Amino acid sequence: MNDSSAHVAIRIEEVEKSFGRGTQTVKALDGLTFEIPKGVVYGLLGPNGAGKSTLLRIIAGLVRQDRGSVQIFGEVSDTIARRRLGMLIESPSFYPFLTAREHLEMYGRITNTQPDVQAILTRMGIARAADKRVAGFSLGMKQRLAIGCTLLGNPDAIILDEPTNGLDPDGILEVRSLIAELASRDGVTVLLSSHLLDEVERVCDRVVILQKGRKAAEGRVVDLLNSEARFWLNVDQPNVLLGSALLRPELGDGGVYVRIKRDDVPALIRHLISVNVQIFEAKWTKPDLESVFLSETRGATT
Repeated sequence: MNDSSAHVAIRIEEVEKSFGRGTQTVKALDGLTFEIPKGVVYGLLGPNGAGKSTLLRIIAGLVRQDRGSVQIFGEVSDTIARRRLGMLIESPSFYPFLTAREHLEMYGRITNTQPDVQAILTRMGIARAADKRVAGFSLGMKQRLAIGCTLLGNPDAIILDEPTNGLDPDGILEVRSLIAELASRDGVTVLLSSHLLDEVERVCDRVVILQKGRKAAEGRVVDLLNSEARFWLNVDQPNVLLGSALLRPELGDGGVYVRIKRDDVPALIRHLISVNVQIFEAKWTKPDLESVFLSETRGATT
């Protein structure tokens, strides 16, 4: 393993994947490249049809890419390398007549691991219901059990596809807390795919946004949010601002939004005062992840 791979959990490099033939060919992934650092919660975002599910299936070994490579902790992805991953792809399915304990024991035998079942049940917060049939579990409890199944074999990274799908607010809070704890306390790398952008913003350290199989944006959540920050002014002569192409002005919320560097704001204020523009209010606005997502994917097909 070289130095550049020492801190990388999963590396996606120039991955391409198409489905269909001839004029019916659909390119799901188009030269996709990015890295997931070790020990972070990493969000995978994109509109429907962006290629998220295809990418997760490729990482899981369920689908083979047409070209490009996937590396897992510095090793080319294969059956052995994927043993370091715990995966929850799409909705979890359980046998309703089996208990939580029986499911974990069964999956342990299937994966040829010897898990500490009681420790996983306790960690997932379902130890008291360990010997109850899963048919009586709430969605939140089933989701906790599903995440518990990904921890069989003590993986170094886990992949969670829509882990809060269908949960009530309390269930979402439980899963969010659990994911954050896995990364912060245990050092487990978490790749999280979700449509709930508010949850992604709260729990993820970094995100990649896909659009039509390509990388539209990638980076730390805090940096992406700061890059989209805008300055808002409520003035008596908005046309003075709207006439400046350099500021990329937009009307909104009763004022004008402009794109400007923080260090340039005092000069803008002085200029407005010098041309007798009255300023009633001025402030920085910081968008949420939804705003960044829409900005990067606007016009994507679904």
